[in-house]
Amino acid sequence: MNMPIPEANARHSAQDQTRFAALWRPALVQAFVKLDPRQLRRSPVMLVVALTAALTTVLCVAPGSGVGTGVAVQIALWLWFTVLFANFAEALAEGRGKARADSLKAGSQGLTAQRRKRDGSYETVAASALRKDDVVRVVAGEMIPGDGEVLEGIAAVNEAAITGESAPVIRESGGDRSAVTGNTRLVSDWLLIRITSNPGESTLDRMIALVEGAKRQKTPNEIALDILLIGLTLIFLVVVVTLQPFAHFAGGSLPLIFLAALLVTLIPTTIGGLLSAIGIAGMDRLVRLNVIARSGRAVEAAGDVHTLMLDKTGTITFGNRRCSALHAAPGITARELGEGALLASLADDTAEGKSIVEYLRQLHDFVEPPAGQFDAVAFSAETRLSGIDLQQRRYRKGAVDAVLAFVGMQRLEMPPALAREVERIAQSGGTPLLVCVDQRLLGVIHLKDVVKPGIRERFAELRKLGIRTVMVTGDNPLTAAAIAAEAGVDDVLAEATPEKKLARIRQEQNDGRLVAMCGDGANDAPALAQADVGMAMNDGTQAAREAANMVDLDSDPTKLLDVVQVGKELLVTRGALTTFSIANDVAKYFAILPALFAAIYPQLGVLNLMHLASPQSAILSAIVFNALIIIVLIPLALRGVRVQAASAAHLLRRNLLIYGLGGIVVPFAGIKLIDLLLNALQLV
Repeated sequence: MNMPIPEANARHSAQDQTRFAALWRPALVQAFVKLDPRQLRRSPVMLVVALTAALTTVLCVAPGSGVGTGVAVQIALWLWFTVLFANFAEALAEGRGKARADSLKAGSQGLTAQRRKRDGSYETVAASALRKDDVVRVVAGEMIPGDGEVLEGIAAVNEAAITGESAPVIRESGGDRSAVTGNTRLVSDWLLIRITSNPGESTLDRMIALVEGAKRQKTPNEIALDILLIGLTLIFLVVVVTLQPFAHFAGGSLPLIFLAALLVTLIPTTIGGLLSAIGIAGMDRLVRLNVIARSGRAVEAAGDVHTLMLDKTGTITFGNRRCSALHAAPGITARELGEGALLASLADDTAEGKSIVEYLRQLHDFVEPPAGQFDAVAFSAETRLSGIDLQQRRYRKGAVDAVLAFVGMQRLEMPPALAREVERIAQSGGTPLLVCVDQRLLGVIHLKDVVKPGIRERFAELRKLGIRTVMVTGDNPLTAAAIAAEAGVDDVLAEATPEKKLARIRQEQNDGRLVAMCGDGANDAPALAQADVGMAMNDGTQAAREAANMVDLDSDPTKLLDVVQVGKELLVTRGALTTFSIANDVAKYFAILPALFAAIYPQLGVLNLMHLASPQSAILSAIVFNALIIIVLIPLALRGVRVQAASAAHLLRRNLLIYGLGGIVVPFAGIKLIDLLLNALQLV
C-alpha cells in the first residue's frame, strides 16, 4: 500500500528511534572494524585522516616535537575519533537494514523445491540449487522457491514476506499477472513455474544486498564528488607542505603536529565522513517504499528527472469507471431516479455496478428488497443491461441504445433535456447509462474514470520542483483532455501505442530532459528500457521487469512520485552537507592560521576574531569541533534533508542560506565554546 511521504516519514521517525537504541552498540563495534585500511580506502578523505592520525600518534612520543605531550596526545586522539565517528555513521546506516536482511535470509534458509526432470517426474532439490529456466511445481502451503513466470495453473499467493501486504493476489499463466516472486507463499491451488533468475540475482537477493549496503556500488554523483574531495585534499596537502619552508624563510618554525592538524581541518572531512552514510540511507529509504533499484544511477536520475510519464489507468485514476453523478429526466425527482438506479444495479457484479450501489447508499437512505424477493437480471456484454423484476415492475440500467431498445424508443424521441445531458457526458469523456422502470425513462447515470484524490496537489508540487507531468492513455483525445484537465497534468499523450511512447521519450531526451515512467505490460518494455528511470510493477510481465531499472514490489504505479521524492532528497542531502562542509573551512582558517603564525607574524593577531586563548587551544578546539560535527550531523545524513515544493533557484538560495551561512556561523560559535571549555578544564 502506498503511503504519502509526510505520513511515511512520521512513522519511520518513530521507528528510527527504536532502531537506534538497538543498533548503536553493533555500529560502535563496526566503527573499529572499519579502521582496516582496506575498508578505509573506499573513502579517500577518511584514509588521509587515518594516516595523519597515525603520524600524529608517532609524533606524540618523538622527541623535540615542539608541542607539549598532553596537547599532542589530545590532538592524536581527536583525529582518531574523527575517523571512528565517520565509520560509526556508515555502520549505523548499514545496520538499519541488517535486521530486515537477516529476516529475509532466515525465510529462505532450508527452502526446497520440486524440480521437473526431463522425463516429466519431479525431484526435491534445495532452492539455492535452482538455475534459470528450471521448472518447478508449487502447491498450496508451499513457498515459491525463486522468481519466475507461471506456465500453468492459477492460484492465490500471499506476498507479505516481500511486500508487507497480507491480502493474497491472483497469479495465473499468460497475461500481465504471470510473474511470481521468490519466498512468497501459495495459499490455494497449484502453479507450474519457470525460474527466471540464477542464484544471487532474484528480487530477494537484490533486496538483501540493498538493505545491507555491503554490495552497494558508488553512484556517478558519488564518484564525481569523491574526485572533487580528492582534488581538494591534494590541494590542501600541497598548501600545508609549503607552509614549513615559508615559516623557515620568515625565521620561524611550525610544529609538525600542528601542520597535521591543519591539514585535517582544512580538507572536507565532514562530507568525506558522511558521504557513504548518505548514500546507504538513501537506498534504505527506497527499500522502505518496497522499491528495488537495479543501480544507484537510477535513484540519482529520479532526483534529476524533468519529465514524468504516467499511465492514466491505475496511476492518475482508479482504473474502473465509477458513478459520479445522476441526472433526472423531466418530471422525475432525484429520489425516484436514485431508487430506480439502485434497484437496477443490485444484480450488477461489475465494478461499475458496485460503484453505483455504493454511491447511492451514501446519498440516500433507501430500503433495499431482500435477495430472495426479486428476479435478478445480471449484466452481460450481449444485452448491455442489468436490473431486477420486483412486484411486476421491471427496473433496468445500461447503455443508451440498449435501454432505448428495451423501452421501445428511438434516440430522437428522448426528452431533449435528457438527450442533451447524455451528449454532454459523452463529450466530457464519461459514459452515460440510462435508467428506466418498465417503459419509462428515469434519467441518466454519469460514469467516469475517477481521478484519485490528492493527485492534483501532488502534480502541483512536482510543477514547483520543475518537473513536467505527461499523462499516457489509450483513450481518444477528447476523453484524455477532460481527465487531464481534472487531474492537472501538464501534457497528454492520447491513443498511446508502444511506438508513440518510445518516440515521446526519445523526443524528451533529445531536448536534454531526463524521463521517468512506469509500466507493467510487455508493450511497455521498450519505453521502460529507453527511459532514464523505468519502474516496472512486480505483478507485471517478465519483459517489463527485465527492461526497467526499478521494480515496485507493491505494484502501485503512483509510487513513482515517491521515488522521485526520494531521489531528490538524496541529491539535496548530499549537496547540503557538501556546502556545509566546505563552508566550515572559513571558520577554521580564522581559528588555526592566526594561531600558527602569531609568533612569526604578530600582525596576524588581528585575524583572531574569536579571541582564542592560545595557539594550542585554537588548534585543539578546531580539531575537536571537526570530529564532533560529524556526530551531530549523523541524524540529518540518515534522515535526509526534506525537499520542499519550490523552484531550483529557491532551493539553491535556501541551501546557501541554511547550510552555507550556517556552515560559517556554527563553527565560529562551536570552536569558541570548545576553547572556553578546554581552558576552564585546564586541558591546554
